[in-house]
Amino acid sequence: MSQSSPILLFDGVCNLCNSSVQFVLERNKNENIQFASLQSDFGRKMLAEINLPADYTSSLVLIEEGKSYVKSDAALRLAKHLNGLWKIGSVLLVFPKFISNPVYDWIAKNRYKWFGKKEVCWIPETKWQSRFLG
Repeated sequence: MSQSSPILLFDGVCNLCNSSVQFVLERNKNENIQFASLQSDFGRKMLAEINLPADYTSSLVLIEEGKSYVKSDAALRLAKHLNGLWKIGSVLLVFPKFISNPVYDWIAKNRYKWFGKKEVCWIPETKWQSRFLG
């Protein structure tokens, strides 16, 4: 994968986040998205480069074409990289952030309570390991 590939940083201990990454892996047939947990050395390095704190885990972070996106922007921009009808999700970017981000924040705030948390970061299947950084 090239340096220009989108990079998705995710909370590696969050069950919802890990399920979301697996969802993306299965639906990103172009295999152009790379992944790293926010807790990894690579993830912390990327957070520093985009001026987010090293302990940031409150949102997905999508780094694409030299720009970084968080919260609903990250999730909805990710949809354009998915196959099939999932691409349509990116049209929700038309909603103003004052509507979409509170919804995202509410889910993010409750994700451990609703979906649980792992003690250690998830390890991807062998077939996907080459798409993970760090």
